[in-house]
Amino acid sequence: MINLNYLNSLFLAAFLCLGSNFAVAQSEPQVIDKVVALIGEKIVLLSDIEGQIDQMTLSDIPVNENTRCQVLEDQMYQKLFLVRAKADSIVVSDDQIEQELNRRLRYFISQVGSEEELVKFYGKTLDEIKEDFRDEVKEILTIQQMQQQVTGDVRVSPAEVREFYASIPKDSIPYINSEAMIAHIARKPPISAQEEDRIKTKLRDFKKRVENGEDFGTLAYLYSADPGSAMKNGELGFLDRTELVPEFASAAMGLEKNQVSEIVKTQYGFHIIQMIDRKGDRLNVRHILLAPQVSPMDLQNAKVWLDSLKTVIKTDDSLTFSQAAIKYSDDEATRMNGGMMINPMDASNKFDMETLGQMDRNLLFSIEKMKVGDIGGPDLFQTDDGKKAYRLIQLVKITEPHMANVKDDYPRLMTSTKRKKENERLEAWIMKNCQVAYVWVDESYQACPFKNEWKISTR
Repeated sequence: MINLNYLNSLFLAAFLCLGSNFAVAQSEPQVIDKVVALIGEKIVLLSDIEGQIDQMTLSDIPVNENTRCQVLEDQMYQKLFLVRAKADSIVVSDDQIEQELNRRLRYFISQVGSEEELVKFYGKTLDEIKEDFRDEVKEILTIQQMQQQVTGDVRVSPAEVREFYASIPKDSIPYINSEAMIAHIARKPPISAQEEDRIKTKLRDFKKRVENGEDFGTLAYLYSADPGSAMKNGELGFLDRTELVPEFASAAMGLEKNQVSEIVKTQYGFHIIQMIDRKGDRLNVRHILLAPQVSPMDLQNAKVWLDSLKTVIKTDDSLTFSQAAIKYSDDEATRMNGGMMINPMDASNKFDMETLGQMDRNLLFSIEKMKVGDIGGPDLFQTDDGKKAYRLIQLVKITEPHMANVKDDYPRLMTSTKRKKENERLEAWIMKNCQVAYVWVDESYQACPFKNEWKISTR
C-alpha cells in the first residue's frame, strides 16, 4: 500500500539532504543509472531506489535486505496511480501546486530557522528551490487526487466502529493521554487614532520619497516591520493571490509594474506595495509594513475590562462563559463557537496535555491549576498576528489518561475505522489494476517478495 505520510517524510529528507549532494557526488564513485521498472509509460530508475534508501538512512528508518524490494514496490504503486490518473483525466492545477510548494517551503523554513538560513544551506533562491520540487509535488498531489477518487465515497457505521474496536488485540489498544477542552474570551486593545495617523504619515512620506527617486527596496530594508521580507528589500517572491490576505491581494493586483499603492490596512498593520512582476494570478511585490503599537494604557484597560467581565460571569447566572464569548470576544475564529479553542495540529477542540506545553507553555501552566468550569485570567498572550492582548480562559473539560474505548473515544476510533476501510479499498484497487497495467521489472528485482501479484511482462 502506498503511504503518503511516508512519501512526505521522504520528501522532507530529500529536501534537507540535497544541499550536500554536490559534495558527496565529488567524493563517491558514481553508479551508472538504469531503468529498473516500467509501469505503463512511467519509469522507475535505480537512482530513485538508491536515493530513497539514502534518505531512509538519514531519517533513521530501518533498512534490511528486503528494503530495496519494498521501496521498488512503493515506487510501482506511485507510478500505477499516476498512469490511471492520466487515463481518468485527473489534472492538478498550477495553483494547487504553487500553494502546496509554498506550504512545504514554510515548513522547511521553520525547520532551519529562517529564509536566509534555508537559502544559505541550499545554495539557491527560494524560487529556484521551489522549481527543484515542482514535478515531485505535482506527482504527490496527483496521487492524492487519484486515491481520493477511489476512496471518496467510503463511509463507516457505528456497528463497523464497534467491530473495529473489538478486533484490536487487548495489548494493542492505544493509550490516550489526558486531553483538555479550553475556551477563551480575547480582548484586543484598540489602536488609537493618533497612532494610526502617525503610521499613515510615515507611509505617505515613504511613498513620496519613492516618487522623488529613492529606492523602494532600500526603504523597506531600513524601515519595514516584516523581518522576513525586509532582509530582501521588501520582496515577497512570486505568490498566488490566494496566499495573500484579501485586502493586500486586491490592492496589489491593481498595480502596474513599479507602481506604488496607496496605504493598505490588513490584520498585520499598514502597508504600501510596489509591483515587481505579475504572471496571471501570481505576483511578485515589495512592501513596507508598519505595525501600530498598542499603548501600555490601552493594554492595561483591556485587562481591567476582562477582569470586570469575569466578575459578572461568576456572579450573574444569566450570563455563561460561552454566551460572553459570543457577545464580547475579539477572536473571530472562536467567538461564534462559544470561545472553544481549536487545536492547530488536528483542527479538533481537544488538546493533548503532553503536547500543549510545546504549543503554549503559559496556557498549560494556567489550566493545570484549574478545575473543570473554573475561569482563569486575565492572562497576557500573543495573537496569531503577533499582537499583544489579554484573555480569560475556561477549562471546559478534561479527561483522565485511559485506554481507548468506544464511549469516550468514538470520533478517534471512527477515523481509524474509516482509514482502515479506505486502505482496504485501495488495496483492492491496486490488486485489480496491477493485473491489467503493463508492468516490466528488471531481472535483478524479479525475485523480490512483492506484496501484490504483479503481472510482469518480458521484453
